[in-house]
Amino acid sequence: MLFPQDIILLAGTAATVGIVHTALGPDHYLPFIFLAKARNWSVFKTSWITILCGIGHVGSSVLLGVVGFYLSIELAQLELIEGVRGNLAAWAFVIFGLGYFIWGLYRSISNKPHKHKHFHDDGTIHVHEHHHKDSHDHTHKKNITPWILFLIFVLGPCEPLIPILMYPAAESSTSGMIFIAMIFSLVTIITMLGIVLMVTFGLNTIKLGKLERHTHALAGLIVLLSGIAILMGL
Repeated sequence: MLFPQDIILLAGTAATVGIVHTALGPDHYLPFIFLAKARNWSVFKTSWITILCGIGHVGSSVLLGVVGFYLSIELAQLELIEGVRGNLAAWAFVIFGLGYFIWGLYRSISNKPHKHKHFHDDGTIHVHEHHHKDSHDHTHKKNITPWILFLIFVLGPCEPLIPILMYPAAESSTSGMIFIAMIFSLVTIITMLGIVLMVTFGLNTIKLGKLERHTHALAGLIVLLSGIAILMGL
């Protein structure tokens, strides 16, 4: 299908905005990076969680834009809805991050290494360091963290998508609007995934030593700060 010149130009804008918007929004990737580190997610699991959340993130705004267009809802009203959704997502980040941070601190304290002395019959003393929870931390238990992240990202709007891209494209044609939405969505998700995997690979090469047991608390703090940054408009 051939699109008019203005849609082609808008597609380039959509790709650029998708990259810049994602790269400048740490909340798009930092939660995945630090939770993957703390929870020892595999590359595959980290990837599908990131992609799933990315689809929820852009998909909710695309759906709102399409519904708004066909119901002739004014752009100002859609922007108001997106603003409310953004605040809800930010508070969800704050609540989840704070809860995870508190749990992470509790886990760090309860998992503090301590030493045991063993006295042998020959008079020698053997000392070894020990902590109560092993590294896999009961990974067989059902993990709802990815689904909490997904719900938060569904709430979170892609602010530039509707006013800057979808509605201008809709003035040309419905197919143009869909094309622009697809370009923006695809580039945004690819950018999210690329940053997450690149930083995760780098982070995995760093040996944290004694700080390793604090990774859950750090992950919760990062999510909490992401929510605070959104609320402050950073």
